Amino acid sequence: MSEEKLYAVKNDEGEWADPGYTFGPGAWATSNKAEREAGAHAYGGHVVELIEKPNPEVVSKEEAKILDSAKTASYPANYISMHAHSDPGANGTSYDELRLMRALVNGYTVTEVKKYNVKVPHTDDSYFYKIDHETCNAADSFHIDLDRPEAKFTKLEIDHYHLQDYKKEEVTDDEQ
Repeated sequence: MSEEKLYAVKNDEGEWADPGYTFGPGAWATSNKAEREAGAHAYGGHVVELIEKPNPEVVSKEEAKILDSAKTASYPANYISMHAHSDPGANGTSYDELRLMRALVNGYTVTEVKKYNVKVPHTDDSYFYKIDHETCNAADSFHIDLDRPEAKFTKLEIDHYHLQDYKKEEVTDDEQ
């Protein structure tokens, strides 16, 4: 985004001032706020600072469900805080929590998150699976169903559990 701010004059009817201070659909914006304030004072209206629209956050289907529920919650930020699952960041705030807060404010697009089964090295048929948020373990495919959520890792989870150096097999998640 550009760091230079732009200012325009708008009247109470929602019309914008052009270079001759005729109000209509076209806006004339400059970086000189004092000039726009003088024009607004002389011709009516008020100064509006124009900002670029931020890019929407990319979220998973599960995160979109959290955001949709947060929109109708009495305390949206609290709802997100209670439902965001991620690594704690600085001051105990979740990185995903902050990203979800930005998504709630700036908008979001939903994307399919790729998931992988991660193979245990030097084995024929063993894969990693999640026990909890801090621990993962290994088992052969006879003891762990590779279609279960515990056996499917996102790229973020692969990094979190330090499994990035192991062979990954992309899987489809039909439950979503």
